[in-house]
Amino acid sequence: MAALRELPWPAKVYFVVLIGAAGVLLARSALAYDRLEWSTLLVLALLFLVCESVPTLLSVRQAAVSVSYSAALAAVVLVGPQGAALVAATAVLSVRPGLPMVKRLFNGAQFAVCGYAAGLAYNWAGGTVGLPQKTDFPEIILPYGAATGVFLAINFVLTALILALAEGVGKRQVPVRNMVQFLVSYCGYATFGLLIAGLWATVQSISAVLVLLPLFVARWAFGQYHAQQRSYEATIAALCQAVETKDYYTRGHCTRVSLASSMIAEEIRMGTERLNAIRYAGMLHDVGKLGVPTKVLQKDGVLTEEEFAAIQLHPMRGLEIVRGIDFLDEAFAGIMHHHEKYDGRGYPMGLAGAEIPEFARIIAVADAFDSMTSDRSYRKAKPISDAVGELRKNAGTQFDPVMVSAFIRALDRVGWQPRTMPEPAEPVREMAAKDHDDPTTPIQVVSER
Repeated sequence: MAALRELPWPAKVYFVVLIGAAGVLLARSALAYDRLEWSTLLVLALLFLVCESVPTLLSVRQAAVSVSYSAALAAVVLVGPQGAALVAATAVLSVRPGLPMVKRLFNGAQFAVCGYAAGLAYNWAGGTVGLPQKTDFPEIILPYGAATGVFLAINFVLTALILALAEGVGKRQVPVRNMVQFLVSYCGYATFGLLIAGLWATVQSISAVLVLLPLFVARWAFGQYHAQQRSYEATIAALCQAVETKDYYTRGHCTRVSLASSMIAEEIRMGTERLNAIRYAGMLHDVGKLGVPTKVLQKDGVLTEEEFAAIQLHPMRGLEIVRGIDFLDEAFAGIMHHHEKYDGRGYPMGLAGAEIPEFARIIAVADAFDSMTSDRSYRKAKPISDAVGELRKNAGTQFDPVMVSAFIRALDRVGWQPRTMPEPAEPVREMAAKDHDDPTTPIQVVSER
């Protein structure tokens, strides 16, 4: 979320209204001191604050989720709606590094509202405030589930609304469509609030440690996993940068092929692990160009048979370069075979139809589409409609018709941002009208005999 002064006026109004509503709610809750167990409230507030200060990163870029709401939901059971609101409001005091005050205030306000509403839902569903007894189980699960559902629903709506109102402001926003990943994480962690409340009757505040210590260990492990993923991304980015230094007009090609490949993979409902692998394969599909002489890649005029053979070897060179990178897994097949043609006339092995690995059939479509819709030294980018027409025309010969259809559906659903090429700082030498990725400009080869 941006600083308050940077927000558009609808977002400012929403922010002020939410803060005001939460302030009134907290004032009324504090006056209920005679009905609250303040020692329990203090421990839960401290627990909430600790969890809120050390969130866990998610796969959504620049997004994180904490398990703090587990403490708020435990407060719903132990000290009721007013107590839950007071516990959740401690988000304002979070010591998370780099968190601006406007976001602290928003978090504290919306969590307080969520906690209070969850407490009301718990009471409405028949839950009893106080230390749970053995006889309360399993009946307590239903009201606790109602409290959890209300907490998550209101949290989602309040957060999604501020993101929508602040659309286009700041650089650290998370798209609303990715909020579903937060909900999945929340539902998994919500059960720990009931465990804390259930154990409180026997071990008091130690229950929080017993439940959350394994969570923090898991958080550490998850942090290690993210560090490893960042290392993977840095490795791939370095290889892509090395490839793209050979030709100014292919800058960003690897990233766009990766994106288009992911669109196709999502359209055919590929699993999460394979989605990551196809993304890597798209990024590295042309890494074998590092083994092709630059003078061949940028040669004016037709190629000799020997020079064309060097280009045809680039998928195999690519496999040799990345073979030792274990995390690429199935991406190897995409890198090796992305120039095979559906009719068997491609290279390097002349595979046809279903013989071609699925990853390679996906990348072939993405690769050709980006080549056609990007500027080249010998022509401007083709319109998207023309490129789609070429894909349809070559479906069944060069491309897998299933992958072409999936990509067209994905384009209709999410669209495509055409690439505009800025003028280079230094003059770029004109190259011949050929492109080994573009089906409309095949490479010309002359016999050396």
